[in-house]
Amino acid sequence: MRTRAAPGEVSIRGEDAPRMGFFTDTSVCIGCKACEVACKQWNDLPADDVAGRPGSYDHTGSLGAATWRHVRFVELLEPNPLPLPDVAPVDVAAAVADMDRWVFMSDVCKHCTNAGCMDACPTGALIRTEFDTVVLQPDVCNGCGYCIPACPFGVVDRDPDDGRAAKCTLCYDRLRDGMEPACAKACPTDSIRFGPYDDLVEIAQRRVAALQDRGIEGAYLYGAGDDEAERLAGGLGAFFLLTEAPERYGLPAQADSPIQDAVVPATLAAVGAGLVAAAGVAGAFRFGRPARGVGALTVLAAAAGAAELARDLRDRWRR
Repeated sequence: MRTRAAPGEVSIRGEDAPRMGFFTDTSVCIGCKACEVACKQWNDLPADDVAGRPGSYDHTGSLGAATWRHVRFVELLEPNPLPLPDVAPVDVAAAVADMDRWVFMSDVCKHCTNAGCMDACPTGALIRTEFDTVVLQPDVCNGCGYCIPACPFGVVDRDPDDGRAAKCTLCYDRLRDGMEPACAKACPTDSIRFGPYDDLVEIAQRRVAALQDRGIEGAYLYGAGDDEAERLAGGLGAFFLLTEAPERYGLPAQADSPIQDAVVPATLAAVGAGLVAAAGVAGAFRFGRPARGVGALTVLAAAAGAAELARDLRDRWRR
């Protein structure tokens, strides 16, 4: 079973570097937002406009160019319609019981195996590292925004000040020094787990089995452990344990890179066109009627292009 992107996509090489990732267990997330704060502090990201979301526990709202970790508050039931008195003693037992009305999920970039953002980037600003994570280089980004609609999870966003895109790097600078990402380091309940991807999947599968044995039959993994035909974006480097339908958390039920999804028919068409062009030029030379401006270099270029596209198709089928 293939759990990594194609070797040709890796921009930074590291000998025997394992794929690293996040496992976020929503069943133990308490919504404290320590991960958000740690992410902003380490990456020097500006604070959110708290005044822009009055009356909401979730002052962040969503992932964005300045928010690379976002704790989503999901209310499972309708809120109590009765108004609270102006002054009332705190009923701790009632407050604890009321927590059952909420689930929380710390959302982040998924570092997809089939990364739509990276496929769409025309400048090479988005690269895949030796840890199979997807990193956006701001000094290479030209602000075109092609990566934004290419991400099926709505992760990538443009900075309103300079127009360049930004997203989670999975703390690549910390990984290079053998440190865990800031968000995982700050999580007080170990809701965010970091480590080698294959190890995380095993831990997550055991956790799902344990919850189901305790009667939480709706527990499942989102983005990992699926059959090849059912993988989201080829498999997510940052995956989640959920207890509700993914749409409740603002996640799509199906997701893939639009370019990866169409690469086989597109490559077949391109290979066919290249072969037809090469055959046409070769035929013109064979019958002594070379087209104007056509030479041996044209034939070689067409054949080389067709061969390169055929190799791309072969690599795609092997994934």
